[in-house]
Amino acid sequence: MLGPFPGMDPYLEEPSEWPDVHSSLISAIRDTLAAELTPAYVTRIEQRVYIIEPPEERVQTIAPDLHIFESPRPGAVLASAGAIAAPTEVEALYDLEIRDRFIEIRDARNRDIVTTIEILSPFNKTANSVGRQHFLRKREAVTSSRTHWIEIDLLRAGQRPVQLAGLSDYYVLLKRYGKLNYEVWFADLRDPLPIIGVPLRAPHPDVPLDLQTILNGIYQRAYYAQSVDYTRRVAEPPLLPADANWAAAQLQRWHAVRSTPE
Repeated sequence: MLGPFPGMDPYLEEPSEWPDVHSSLISAIRDTLAAELTPAYVTRIEQRVYIIEPPEERVQTIAPDLHIFESPRPGAVLASAGAIAAPTEVEALYDLEIRDRFIEIRDARNRDIVTTIEILSPFNKTANSVGRQHFLRKREAVTSSRTHWIEIDLLRAGQRPVQLAGLSDYYVLLKRYGKLNYEVWFADLRDPLPIIGVPLRAPHPDVPLDLQTILNGIYQRAYYAQSVDYTRRVAEPPLLPADANWAAAQLQRWHAVRSTPE
């Protein structure tokens, strides 16, 4: 069953849902492009690794599947034949490894990277975070190279380029090799996600990528209709009042359709 919204589902932005959504989008986009681009191009999922060293207040937002447990406090020690030696307390040995996946399209002949596709996550949209710093450095490096750059932002929260802040709920940005200006597709909560053009090397034209069809497909295959909690509040930031009323009406109609016997 399709979801309650014509475009991006804001409930999928919830930190507990997003890791699965992100992984599913990456895989679905790779599969779609690979089917279109073979044999001239190779489409692969790559990853980079971040190490985050707490204390950091944003850890649960950045990596919501991380569970931190409090160690039991020292209590009374049972008497025994041998006394327990007193330990020395040291600073916690702790680091958090985050794996960030993205897509590369490579020329099948020489394996040169032609296009990089990034789907943003909380850890590369969080101000002053390690993930954000790495992401900005990579964006700068790729957009200064011979590689095309696409970034897909389906999260309303977090940092955005200054030129795009506040212009829409969601966006896709394309920086073509050899072009000065960026191309941007904007989408709001009430809009379907766009069909974007993925650039390749001459003489090949852009290949269309229908993001809404891809999102609809993973929504159905992952059975999000059965697992997403639509009774809770939408993930931060809160919707504007008009959008909140519209979303509530969408959900009401959707629940009515689901409860109607076939």
